Amino acid sequence: MVQRLPYVVVPIAALLIALTEVTLPYYAEGPGPAKEVEPLIHVSGRQVFASNGKFVLTSVSGAPVNLFQAIGALMNPTKVLVSENLFVFPGESQQQASNRAFSEMDESKLDATSVVLARVAGYPKSHGPGVLVENVFAGCPAVGRLFVGDLILSVDGASIASEVDFERRLGAIPNGQPLRITGTAGGKRFTITLTRRPCAQSRRPLLGITTIANFPFHVSISSGDIGGPSAGLMWALGLYDLLTPGDLARGRVIAGTGVINPVDGSVGPIGGVRDKIAGAKASGAKVFLVPKGNLAEARPAAQGITLVPVASFRQALDNLRHGR
Repeated sequence: MVQRLPYVVVPIAALLIALTEVTLPYYAEGPGPAKEVEPLIHVSGRQVFASNGKFVLTSVSGAPVNLFQAIGALMNPTKVLVSENLFVFPGESQQQASNRAFSEMDESKLDATSVVLARVAGYPKSHGPGVLVENVFAGCPAVGRLFVGDLILSVDGASIASEVDFERRLGAIPNGQPLRITGTAGGKRFTITLTRRPCAQSRRPLLGITTIANFPFHVSISSGDIGGPSAGLMWALGLYDLLTPGDLARGRVIAGTGVINPVDGSVGPIGGVRDKIAGAKASGAKVFLVPKGNLAEARPAAQGITLVPVASFRQALDNLRHGR
């Protein structure tokens, strides 16, 4: 018996090691970081106003699990197992999913800034030179060369004054001819060469980007390692509070979430609202701005925090101004 034991232990140990290396098709989801937004927003060329109140964005954390980590998540009241398809879309690698999430976050910053500047700075009629990259389409020439938030300043040496100017310049260059694009990204100048070709379900040769007018003054937002589109509402409230006199939060800590539409300022539903409420509570918030589409899901988790449902940026402002 004693001599046979090692022959039993070895395959069991090998099995346990193998189980730790096999990832299940699930993620352990839980509350992610909750961050005050205004210290992460940087404005130059425009007066800003300090406030005592705080706006806090909330997020969800998620990580792939093996069998033992899945069991641990099931025993952890702050975690839940969800399908990996909520984080990694079919056909994506984990790295591609991470890149997509950060791109969505960058787009949410542009969307939030667009909505706010339309209210306080006459945007987009009032704009700066060049155009901002708003989106990059998969499978197109711009992938990996241009990124959301890049500022395009010239094409083939010709300065770009506006969106109309950019489209006119592209239209004047023959299809198949390489384009030399110069711009800035993260404060650093870049020059790249791209050739348009059919992509994104279009038969026309494209770069594969959408653009918006450059902002009339400098706005940058630091989101760190948080991805996804759902911080748009809170970026917008934080920026609006910075650019306008008074204290929109009225000295309170106000958390929230919601995708913001740059066209009409509507606020759309998000995932993981219960985890985000848990993060809001941990941040000390007593008020949580929740998209109306998430209200029913949010109510069971709302003990100890006041839910304020909103359907648009304008409605969020009205609620805050009138005591909610």
